[in-house]
Amino acid sequence: MRLNLVRRNVIKTFLVLTISVGALGWLLTGASPLPSDGFATLDSDATRGEAVFWAAGCASCHVAPGTEEADRPILAGGQSFASPFGTFHAPNISSDPVAGIGSWSVADLGNALLRGVSPKGQHYYPAFPYTAYTHMAPGDVADLHAYLLSLPASSTPSQAHDLGFPFNIRRSVGVWKWLYLRSDWVLQDAPTPELERGRYLVEALGHCAECHTPRTALGGLSQRDWMAGAPNPSGPGRIPAIHPKTLNWSVEEIAYYLETGFTPDFDSAGGHMARVVSNFARLPATDRLAVAAYLKALQ
Repeated sequence: MRLNLVRRNVIKTFLVLTISVGALGWLLTGASPLPSDGFATLDSDATRGEAVFWAAGCASCHVAPGTEEADRPILAGGQSFASPFGTFHAPNISSDPVAGIGSWSVADLGNALLRGVSPKGQHYYPAFPYTAYTHMAPGDVADLHAYLLSLPASSTPSQAHDLGFPFNIRRSVGVWKWLYLRSDWVLQDAPTPELERGRYLVEALGHCAECHTPRTALGGLSQRDWMAGAPNPSGPGRIPAIHPKTLNWSVEEIAYYLETGFTPDFDSAGGHMARVVSNFARLPATDRLAVAAYLKALQ
């Protein structure tokens, strides 16, 4: 009898601990949206938002497959991005109120960009580069929202991601965010306005590290190998290193490449980088020089 009592107590203790750990895990992995009034007082301007749009490369992923980037692109989504965790499909982010984001508020867009949280309170998968966008200024979010809603609508429905277990459990992204969603800058010292702007363009809007930095086994960026090159996330080959230890281009050569796509060796940008060049060519020359200054400042 006494042995049975001990066994029952052990089982009860185990169940209590299991439930407690599970409840704590559920709490810690929940989405953490921004305060609902965080964007209420911001003025938005679609003209300013257009510059944010091109710097952030929104069209590069969210136009339909095979579509050329137009001056006023239709962001119908549909491009596929293979990964070790499954295949992700870019969603429709056009101004359509049902299929796209036409019904979103500025706060909804802010939560998506800065926290990786959907209007329904679910985690977005980090194939959407919110680990970079989390550094965005709230004013840029408001301006981008105004510009996105000015673009043509598309009723094309978004495709579901093709993910197997356990990666199809969105709640698990909460654990990933604890490890990799950070608010600090990689280049911590930016003593000039040009370097500060370059850091913002590279680490935040341009999310350059998403392709040019290798990843850990869990898919997070390896900051100790910042801009050291990485396997192509969407196909064969390798994305080149753009750290100054490897890239010996001058500031002027980097800026010229971002404007024209031509390298100092008379080669030209191809693949996804060609779209990046197309985006940066729309920005002021001072922005391209700021990006170049940032890259040269890396240690």
